[in-house]
Amino acid sequence: MGDRVVIDQVLNCVSRRRQPKCEYCASSDSHQCQFYSEHGITGLPGGLAEYIAVPAVNVIPINSDLETIAAVLTEPLGCISHALDRVTRSRTRYVINAEDIDKRVRSILIFGGGPAGLLFIQYLYKVLNYDGLILVSEPNQRKRELASCFGAEVIDPQVVDLAEVVQEKTNGRRVEFLIDACGAGSVFRDISVLIRRQATVLLYGLGHAGVDLSVLNNLQFMEPTLVTALGASGGFRSDGRPCTYDRVLGLLAAKQIEVTSWITHRYQSLEAVPQAFTSDRLEPDYIKGVVVL
Repeated sequence: MGDRVVIDQVLNCVSRRRQPKCEYCASSDSHQCQFYSEHGITGLPGGLAEYIAVPAVNVIPINSDLETIAAVLTEPLGCISHALDRVTRSRTRYVINAEDIDKRVRSILIFGGGPAGLLFIQYLYKVLNYDGLILVSEPNQRKRELASCFGAEVIDPQVVDLAEVVQEKTNGRRVEFLIDACGAGSVFRDISVLIRRQATVLLYGLGHAGVDLSVLNNLQFMEPTLVTALGASGGFRSDGRPCTYDRVLGLLAAKQIEVTSWITHRYQSLEAVPQAFTSDRLEPDYIKGVVVL
C-alpha cells in the first residue's frame, strides 16, 4: 500500500500468462502482441478512471526520489526509446555513430519541438551519444527555445524556407535521418527535398491529415528507409516486468533526461482535466499537461 509506481498499460502474453508467447512478445515487440489490449485505448478503463486494476507484472516500482510529476513521463520516454530501437534494428544505409564516416548519420532533422521532439533530442544526445547536428523545425517560439536549450539548432518554418536552411546547415548534403515528431500532413510534402538519397525517415507522429498521397511519388524516388513505431515495446525482465519502462524510469531517476522544465500545466483534480482538452492545449505556451492528484 502506498508505493509509487509507473504502469505499462498494455496487456500482452506475459500480462496474461500465455504460454507459449506469441511471436511478437517473443521478439521484444510487446505492443504488437497478437492478443494485445490496452487500458484507455481498446475499451479498458484508462488513467483518468477513479480506479484501475492491472496485472502485477505491468507495475514498475519507483525506487528513487524521482518527482512523481517527472515519473509521469516514463511512458512517453519509453515510446521514444522503442522508436529509436526500431531504427537501430532496421537495415538502414546511414547509422548513428557508424565507424565508416560515409555511412554515419551526420545531421538529423526533427519535425516538431513538442514533448516528443524534446525527448528525441535528449535521447539522441545523452543516451545514444550522437555527436552530430540536430535541426528542429518548429513554428512555436517557446518550443524552439526549449529545443535550443537541449542542444538543437532551431528553425521557424513560417519565417524561412526550410529546404534552403537545411541545405545551408548541412553544406548541401541534406539530412541522413529525418524524424516526424508532429504528425502534420504537410511533412510529407517536404521530405523529398530535405533528405539525402536512401536516408532514414522515422514516422512517429500520428494524424497526417490534409495531404494527397501523390506527394509520396517524389519520396519513392529517393528510396528512403521508412520506419514506423508505436508504443513502448520491449522485452521482459526475469520477473515479467517490461524492460523498456524499467530502463527509461532509470534514465529519469538519474536525471539523464530532463522533463519538468516543459511540463507547463498541472491539474489538481479530475474535474479540471476537460479544460486541458477544450482550451488549454490551444494556448501558445502549452507544451505538456499533467494531472497531479
